[in-house]
Amino acid sequence: MKKIFLIISILSFSLTNAQDITDAVRFSQQEILGTARFRGMSGAFGALGGDLSALQINPAGSAVFLNSSGSITLSSSNIQNDVSYLNGFNESSFTNLNFNQLGAVFVYNNRNESSKIGRISLGIAYDQTTDFAEELFAFGSSNSSIAEYFVAQAQGVPLSIVGPTTGNESVQDVYIDLGENSGNNGFRYQQAFLGNQSGIIIADDPSDPDNVNYSSAVVTDINNPVDQDYYYESTGLNGKFTVNAGMQIHERFHLGFNLNSHFINYDRVTIFDEFNNNAGSSINEISFTNRLSTIGAGFSAQVGGILKVSNRLRLGASFESPTWYYIEEETSQRVRTVNTTGNINVVDPNVINIFPEYQLRTPARATGSVAILFGKRGLISLDYSYKDYGSTEFDSDGFDDFSDLNREIENTLQGASTLRIGGELRNGNWSFRGGYSYEESPYQDEITLGDRTGLSLGIGYNFGKVKFDVAYDYSEQQRNQQFYPNSSFTNFAFVDSYRDNLTFTLSLNL
Repeated sequence: MKKIFLIISILSFSLTNAQDITDAVRFSQQEILGTARFRGMSGAFGALGGDLSALQINPAGSAVFLNSSGSITLSSSNIQNDVSYLNGFNESSFTNLNFNQLGAVFVYNNRNESSKIGRISLGIAYDQTTDFAEELFAFGSSNSSIAEYFVAQAQGVPLSIVGPTTGNESVQDVYIDLGENSGNNGFRYQQAFLGNQSGIIIADDPSDPDNVNYSSAVVTDINNPVDQDYYYESTGLNGKFTVNAGMQIHERFHLGFNLNSHFINYDRVTIFDEFNNNAGSSINEISFTNRLSTIGAGFSAQVGGILKVSNRLRLGASFESPTWYYIEEETSQRVRTVNTTGNINVVDPNVINIFPEYQLRTPARATGSVAILFGKRGLISLDYSYKDYGSTEFDSDGFDDFSDLNREIENTLQGASTLRIGGELRNGNWSFRGGYSYEESPYQDEITLGDRTGLSLGIGYNFGKVKFDVAYDYSEQQRNQQFYPNSSFTNFAFVDSYRDNLTFTLSLNL
C-alpha cells in the first residue's frame, strides 16, 4: 500500500471517523490480567501485597515481601460472543494465548533495630492490562441500508468534487486529493466519493456538476428488507512497565510508589455486507471494508499505603493518576458492489491514511482495601475502586478541536465503581482460592455497555523456593455493538460476551 500523510483533512477524520466515545472507554478500562494467585482471588489484593501483580493495585505491596522474589505468568483465554441482530442470531468464539506478567522484587531487610525503616523494596514488572483479541459475526434482515451512510455523507457535496474519475485521474489520486485538500470536509468527501464511484448513491441530476442532492441506489422498506452481515475482528493489547519502590515503617506501615510506562497496540477490521433483490434497486450487493491500526504510549504514577492494624486486620489505600497517552492511527477503506446485471465494481484507493498524533487522558483511580488474616490458615480480602470516566479527555497540538467530543464524553459517561472480593485457604503447602468481581458500566445509560461480573477459582502449591499456581476465572458483559458510530446509519447488534481464562504462574524466591 502507498502511505499518504493527510495533513489538512485530519480535522475531519479525527472528529468523524477515528476517535469517539468507544475509544475513550476502550483505552481507559484496565483489567490487570496478572498472576494466577492474583486472578484466583479476583484481584482483591489492595491490602495484602506479597504478589507481583498486587503492585499494580497498591504499590506498597512490594514492601510486604519478606524475601526477594520473581514470577512469570502465561494464560489462555476464550471469548464467546452471542450476537443478536434484528431477526438473526449467531454464536462465535475466539481463543487467545497471553504472556500476562513478568517481574521481580528485590528486598533489603534492615537489621538496625533502632531504625524506623525495617525493609526497603525495589521492583520492576510488566503486566498486560487489556486483551483486545475478539471476534464476532452478526446477520439479519433490515429496513435500513448501508447506502444511507453514504447518502448522508454526500448531501450538499458538489458532484464535480466526488464525481467519476476523468482523463488520467485514478481512484487513488482523487481519494488522496480529497483527503489532503478538502479542509474539515476531507473524510466526508472521501466517503461521498466511495459511494458515488461504487454506484451506491446516485446524483439527482447526473448532468449537473453543481448537483448537491443524492439518492440511494438501494430500495428498501418494511416490505422490502435487505439481508446484512457484519464481521468484526480485533487484536492487540494494553500493557505497562512498572518501576516500584517501597518501604516498611515501624513494622506496621508499608508505603510504595510506582512509575508506569504504558503502551497501546490495537488493530481492527470490520466488513459490512449487504444483499437484496428488491425491485427498483440498481445495486444488489455491497461490501464495505474498514481497517484501523492504533499505537500509543503513555505514562502514569501510583502511590499507596498498607496499615497493619493488628495481626488479623490490614487496611490499604492507593491512588493512580490519570494516564496521559500519545496516540497515532492509520486507516484504510475498500468498497465492492454488484449491480443488477452482475457487473462487479471494486473501489479500492489502496491508500493508508496516517493521522497526526493526538493525546488522550484517561481517568484517575482511587482504591480502598481491607483484609482479614487468619494466621497461616488463610485470609479474606476486599477492594473497592472508583474511576470517573466522564473526566476522560482528548486533546491535540493544534490539529483538532475536541471540545464537542469531550463535552459528549462528559454527558454520556459516568463515575464507575469496582468491587473485588477474594479469599484464600491454606492446608500445608497447598493453597485454595476463590473470588468475585463486579465492575459498574462507565455509561450513564448502562445499555451501550453493561456491568461486568466475574467469578474465579485457584489452587497453588509451595515447593519451598518455587511456587506454582493455577487459576480459572469467568466474566460476562453485555453491550450494543454499533456498526458505524457517529453516523446516520445507526444499526447495531446486541452482544452477550462470555470470557474465561486459565492462568499459570511460576514464582521463585531469589
